[in-house]
Amino acid sequence: MNAFSDRLLSWFDTHGRKDLPWQVDITAYRVWVSEIMLQQTQVKTVIPYYQRFLSRFPTVQSLAAADIDEVLELWAGLGYYARGRNLHRAAVHVVEQHGGEFPKTLEAMMALPGVGRSTAGAILSIAYQERHPILDGNVKRVLARHCVVDGWPGQTATANQLWAIAEDRTPRGRVADYTQAIMDLGATLCTRSKPDCPSCPVAADCQARLADVIEQYPGKKPRKAKPQKHATMVVAVTANAVFLERRPAAGIWGGLWSLPEVDNVDAWCRQMIGESDTTQEACEPIRHSFSHYDLDIAPVLVRVERLPSRIADSSDTYWYTPGKELPGGIAAPIRKFIDTLEFQNLE
Repeated sequence: MNAFSDRLLSWFDTHGRKDLPWQVDITAYRVWVSEIMLQQTQVKTVIPYYQRFLSRFPTVQSLAAADIDEVLELWAGLGYYARGRNLHRAAVHVVEQHGGEFPKTLEAMMALPGVGRSTAGAILSIAYQERHPILDGNVKRVLARHCVVDGWPGQTATANQLWAIAEDRTPRGRVADYTQAIMDLGATLCTRSKPDCPSCPVAADCQARLADVIEQYPGKKPRKAKPQKHATMVVAVTANAVFLERRPAAGIWGGLWSLPEVDNVDAWCRQMIGESDTTQEACEPIRHSFSHYDLDIAPVLVRVERLPSRIADSSDTYWYTPGKELPGGIAAPIRKFIDTLEFQNLE
């Protein structure tokens, strides 16, 4: 029987995806942007973001020179915003430390903010034809099933076993094609649910299929109750604008614009507006789910009769009129909420 990689590459030649935007005019920069965007995000979601991003920032130099607000504005809605901040930081690093050329060693690539071992291996193999194994979510699933590797891949022992298998199966030649092929296999055939085993080029010796235990691999993350967090946010509005603040760089929605998060609405109004100038009304709560917890937001509508000078526009505060340009991105659930406000009824 042909080697695992031989069968996979033969399948890729006929069935693999070869026309994705980042597979055209391949450069380390283009591959790097795609790999960061594809972390925990599906291809169909990434494509329009990638195209807009590359249209605005066609080179690492243009990205490094950009203002972080513009980067986050293009990232808004893609989620996991630390990726966008790290992308900008890494671009600056490449320009300042490597003269605008991406490094060609695994260690130097992994030194870039937001780049781990698998992402670094993918960039080096696809852009530079360097032999490095990868182990993203799709590859973990393929290898865990094919070799019946027990345990959750997030556990060190299981991850180490999968890395050893990935290293052993990565061929010496056609490494770029193999890297794309094994990612494609997991994304299109060896899917999380309802895998298409009859079409799989390596199904003949897939141990999970032979034992009829495909659904048991890879092992599940130990279940733990998802914690709930709560936040109160002020929705200060005039006739046609809503007040926004820039969130701190660290934490959720770092560097994005959002509604002010407060401990006490009355205290915020006294300090920022003046108690006599406002009326308050509770809005429908907002629930937003993150990977590790659920956030319940209690928005409180504060009607402002006139624009208070105490909270005028600045680099970190802004009276935003929906439909007009904002200097940076808004957290997606906050933008969705703002779009429901009927400003004409607030006049």
